[in-house]
Amino acid sequence: MTGPRWTTGVEAAAIRARYPAAFEGTRERIAAAAIVATMLALAGLAVWRLDVSFARLGTGLVQIAAIVGGMFPPTPGTHLAVFMHALGETLAIAFLGTLTGALIALPLGLLAAKTIVPNVFAHFAVRRVLDTIRGVDVLIWALIFINVVGLGPFAGILAIAASDTGSFGKLFSEAIENADRKPVDGVLSTGGSALHAIRWGLVPQVVPVIASQILYYFESNTRSATIIGIVGAGGIGLHLAEQIRVLEWGQVAFLVLLILVTVAIIDLVSSRLRFAIIGRSTVEVG
Repeated sequence: MTGPRWTTGVEAAAIRARYPAAFEGTRERIAAAAIVATMLALAGLAVWRLDVSFARLGTGLVQIAAIVGGMFPPTPGTHLAVFMHALGETLAIAFLGTLTGALIALPLGLLAAKTIVPNVFAHFAVRRVLDTIRGVDVLIWALIFINVVGLGPFAGILAIAASDTGSFGKLFSEAIENADRKPVDGVLSTGGSALHAIRWGLVPQVVPVIASQILYYFESNTRSATIIGIVGAGGIGLHLAEQIRVLEWGQVAFLVLLILVTVAIIDLVSSRLRFAIIGRSTVEVG
């Protein structure tokens, strides 16, 4: 018997040239395998370093089952009026915070748009400011403003407004940059000023997009207002944290269901409003 025959470099090149399809994507497959192996190794390292215990997870699941059992039936107890007032406070925090953030972000979005401010340094500086504001989570803003203005809904309003200013500024600037330039040029060609071009050529295009974004963030901020209420920024989150602390799981379940129903209603209404705004805009433009 003869031993295995090794393929020479010339023969390998000939085989590769004769069957190119068999060798296509080899580098991509190797790179993908290396990425997957690296991610698995990092996951294993994280599990080891963070002391992830599956035994504790099993014990925790038993405790979760006991908590879920205590949540039935959901009940407001004697605090229905208090909970409904807190829910209204949460909605007010979300509404005022979203509206304030949008009003502050609108001029910043104009300054951050390349099509409005051609100076690269100016809009670069504005965008970095917006990135910095957006990079701080709303919960951190809540903790900051609680120390500035004290506990209560006012701190929650300021926290949501600050967080949304960065997000809205980025979204508004992108909507402005993606707007069609022709209506703006048309206003300028008839002798209109830059402000006229923005008012009559740009604003009608971006208002539906901006309104849709504001409505979406109002829905999202309703949930955020619940979370920041837990740290003392007012609203229903404060009552939720209190009921969890005293282990009143039936009332916790009632508050959670109340929040879920409220968010679902807001989502339904805001979706219809967004559709109405975009539809009406389309009809008018057409």
